[in-house]
Amino acid sequence: MVRAMVQTGPRQLEMREFPRPVIGPDDGLVRIEACGICGSDVEQYRGHMWQEGRPPSIPGHEPLGVIEEVGERAAKRWNVEPGDRVAVEIIVPCHTCDLCVQGRYQACPNRRGGHGVSPITQEPSLWGGYADFMYLHPDTIVHKMRKDIPADIAVMFNPLGAGVRWAIDYGGTKLGDTVLVLGPGQRGIAATIAAKMAGAKTVIVTGLARDKAKLDLAVEFGADHTINVDEEDTVERVKEITGGKLADVVLELTPMATAPVLDAIESVRHGGRVVLAGLKGGRAVELKTDRIINKGATLVGAFGVDAKAYIQAIEIIESGRFPLEKLHTHTFELADTVKALETLGGEIEGEEAVHVAVCPKP
Repeated sequence: MVRAMVQTGPRQLEMREFPRPVIGPDDGLVRIEACGICGSDVEQYRGHMWQEGRPPSIPGHEPLGVIEEVGERAAKRWNVEPGDRVAVEIIVPCHTCDLCVQGRYQACPNRRGGHGVSPITQEPSLWGGYADFMYLHPDTIVHKMRKDIPADIAVMFNPLGAGVRWAIDYGGTKLGDTVLVLGPGQRGIAATIAAKMAGAKTVIVTGLARDKAKLDLAVEFGADHTINVDEEDTVERVKEITGGKLADVVLELTPMATAPVLDAIESVRHGGRVVLAGLKGGRAVELKTDRIINKGATLVGAFGVDAKAYIQAIEIIESGRFPLEKLHTHTFELADTVKALETLGGEIEGEEAVHVAVCPKP
């Protein structure tokens, strides 16, 4: 039997046991070393992203682990063997449709759910990272990682991949650019790292007064300026920093808040790019589209992380170039998953969380 935390509704997580899957020639089983937690996990836990009638599922879409069992054909396809450490992608695409063949597998219409989102009614139930073991479907995408890096650091492949994807791939950050990052969480800092690696001359990171520790960390990882939005007007401060030129690239990463979307549009220069990645739980944003048109701005919706960005993120981690241990603040056992989510969500008094991971101990 395998332990796993199952979400049955808003703020409802319970430990259950499931039969250990029988592995055939084309699939595998990974022993979870660590599963990172991101803001969307917190919002799902709180119910902001939990639709009524949704079947129970095992959350956790940032799983890192060691191959426990793998079928002969799967081992050749993934180039792994038992004992290898792998980072697991969320989406499980079909690999054969037109979109997959074009490399646009995140839009695959035939995808088989995904890790951390598929319901437990979908056999063999163990699809999420909040578990001792997780099933690897034949179409799962995995990336090998070195085993000498602490698990709670190696599991940062997901937020770092998001930073690379959003700042470089979607944002198009290039040498000499000014990049504005709205939101100083783990992905905001990851985007700061990526922007500086891409050659950005100036990186500006915003946050609330209670985010002071995160803003200070952003400076350590390359931010040139920070803005306390409780005390300063974001748009006016960006104008001041840039001499009125505004930002070439704006990354809007704040969870649930709608005002920063408007700040993003006002802070981007004519012809600049705004990347929207902060989920709002269905809340409407009142946009003045004339402003976007008259600025000639490009708005991009950031959906997930692709293989290219994951690979670059793993290279960043394995390079040892950045003191990523400064980002990791909390590690919890599987049974303490609720506390882990509430810690990242700022619900535990006295706890300053940046990167939080659940590390099962079977």
